[in-house]
Amino acid sequence: MCSIMGLTSYPADYEQFKKAMEKTKSRGPDDEKAIRAGDGLLAFQRLAIMDLNSTGMQPFELGNCKLVCNGEIYGFRKIKKELEKEYTFTSESDCEILLPMYEKYGPDMFAMLDAEYALVIYDGNKDRFIAARDPIGIRPLFYGYDKNGSIAFASEAKNLIGLTDKVMPFPPGYYYDGERFVRYCDIADVKEYIHGGLDEICRGIHDRLVAGIEKRLDSDAPLGFLLSGGLDSSLVCSVSAKLLGKPIKTFAIGMSEDAIDLKYAKEVADYIGSDHHEIIITADDVISSLEDVIAALGTFDITTIRASVGMYLICKAIRETTDIKVLLTGEISDELFGYKYTDFAPDAEAFQKEAQKRIRELYMYDVLRADRCISVHSMEARVPFGDLEFVRYVMSIDPEIKLNRYGKGKYLLRHAFEGDYLPESILMREKAAFSDAVGHSMVDYLKEYAQKIYSDEDFEKERAKYTHAKPFTKESLLYREIFEKYYPGQGEMIKDFWMPNKDWEGCNVNDPSARVLSNYGDSGK
Repeated sequence: MCSIMGLTSYPADYEQFKKAMEKTKSRGPDDEKAIRAGDGLLAFQRLAIMDLNSTGMQPFELGNCKLVCNGEIYGFRKIKKELEKEYTFTSESDCEILLPMYEKYGPDMFAMLDAEYALVIYDGNKDRFIAARDPIGIRPLFYGYDKNGSIAFASEAKNLIGLTDKVMPFPPGYYYDGERFVRYCDIADVKEYIHGGLDEICRGIHDRLVAGIEKRLDSDAPLGFLLSGGLDSSLVCSVSAKLLGKPIKTFAIGMSEDAIDLKYAKEVADYIGSDHHEIIITADDVISSLEDVIAALGTFDITTIRASVGMYLICKAIRETTDIKVLLTGEISDELFGYKYTDFAPDAEAFQKEAQKRIRELYMYDVLRADRCISVHSMEARVPFGDLEFVRYVMSIDPEIKLNRYGKGKYLLRHAFEGDYLPESILMREKAAFSDAVGHSMVDYLKEYAQKIYSDEDFEKERAKYTHAKPFTKESLLYREIFEKYYPGQGEMIKDFWMPNKDWEGCNVNDPSARVLSNYGDSGK
């Protein structure tokens, strides 16, 4: 990960600006630079992943244009080869191709990129700032306006606290052209469904996911893999091991007393022959890390915070004990293939609408979690299930086929990888939510902690302060109050709490955990 900022007017207090940049030093600990750009400035903090030499340092400049980008541009070597007919490159950085592309194609370039990115360009020829974000929002970007109405951009909300009054997430799949926000891609929109036989569709799933994983193995820095023992991370690890042809480094985490996933993660690790590491945590670790987790995340969402505790702690351990800089993860599979609660979808159209909603809101939940938990420990997250071609393909599959008519959730994904990728017990294992699989006791400890802090009377009094996304449990109030400590008055950054679709029969629950659903079954065993 890296950190970027773009201010369209020079800060009145440069020391305040420097303090704002310091808040995301962990995203880019290797180098730092800020330059004037018109009446404003561009700033960059680097985590060296591609081209580890100083030549890969940003901002990049071309003629009168300047760029800062936090991103991975997949297939950049092919684009670079074509551009070399007209441009001379000075580094091996994937992001160096972006200014030549902008000069050649203008804002049309954004729809051409196969990438996870957030960027800001200063176009000196037109004296304007351009900003853009990838279609899923895997890379973070926020914006706000100062008291003079000038817009500012930054990788994280915390950079803009104090510089702007209201901080807002930059919408995924949009670019800002100097005056307005323009949507260049709605990744969840489907023009026409793919129909065909089950095996044909599953071959399409298999081939596209393998290609998405292969792209994300390209790194000049050491790679690692988060392995929960669930289907999604296990597939990423298995495919990666096959592609690399050597043992990979895998990491799993669990509570000291009831870690559900550790045994499954070890089974996968043994099967694929990985160099496997286990991190064991206690109730004290969970509670003592809570404030740091919420400060890093910039959210009050219950399920995001629960799932982040384990992810934050495992990443902390990886950073402290290894030289790994890039972590591959299994996020974004559920949004595409279904959760436990989508088994209750009344019909295929409802299933599809729910998937579209989840994909469009990912930037507030799971990909936010992956980015912050990993970047705060100076590593980069790569999310193969978020590969743009893969997402487009799966979203276009006739939802009638994606409904759970097979007695097994995510059957299409499981069927696509039948063979020697995973043990049958893992491939067909029922899903357990990550926050539960780290250990059922972890969520119980968090609830008990909140229960001790607030009496019933305190709860009603304190929750009344909030109108947007009003806390509805003591746990949610605890998270909101910690959030407000670090992001005062910025609650609207998060649209709402992640919850199952309460309009569906069987889903009108008061807790986001799949544990409360009637079909949870053997998921937690």
